[in-house]
Amino acid sequence: MTLVFFILLVSYLLGSFPSGFLYAKNLKGIDLRYVGSGSTGATNVLRNIGKWPALFVFILDVLKGFIAVKIAYFLLFDNIFQVLAGLFAITGHIWPIWLKGKGGKAVATGLGMFIALSWQVGLASFGTFLIIISLTKIVSLSSITAALLLPIYMLRYTGTVNHSFTIFSFIVATIVIWKHRSNINRLLKGEEPKISKKNN
Repeated sequence: MTLVFFILLVSYLLGSFPSGFLYAKNLKGIDLRYVGSGSTGATNVLRNIGKWPALFVFILDVLKGFIAVKIAYFLLFDNIFQVLAGLFAITGHIWPIWLKGKGGKAVATGLGMFIALSWQVGLASFGTFLIIISLTKIVSLSSITAALLLPIYMLRYTGTVNHSFTIFSFIVATIVIWKHRSNINRLLKGEEPKISKKNN
């Protein structure tokens, strides 16, 4: 029980590591919570700092979810605890204790988690994101589409809705879409911004 508590605590702390916030604050003096979308994730870094800082933050956020799951895998080797570790990492990213609960939207951290659970599903989701963003240049639409298809990819991988990975994929998809509710509203109004070519 102590080991389980330790793994879940570490997973939350990994997820809550404010990579985007620290990068923007220390290098540019920008508090991402009060500019753009208010998110501390890679997309807001992209819009307010540039594409290379955003890529760096994206990779760090992916690693947070990946490492959390792999810690659970190597220490407990149990599907349920891998899923819980991923959930705690996502929770930490969205509601980081260091930033009074104001973090990101868990897209990159969720991607890292699913790559750790099933690299096939993770890459399929990432491929979906890349296809949609190449066609529309809208990050939120790409994230939402990938989230919607995630449970389908996982169901195809596991072959059953009763598998913990499949159940969790539905939960994560719901969380990601819920976090994008303001983006959905702007998409419906035709007001969601596209990626600007000026970001560098």
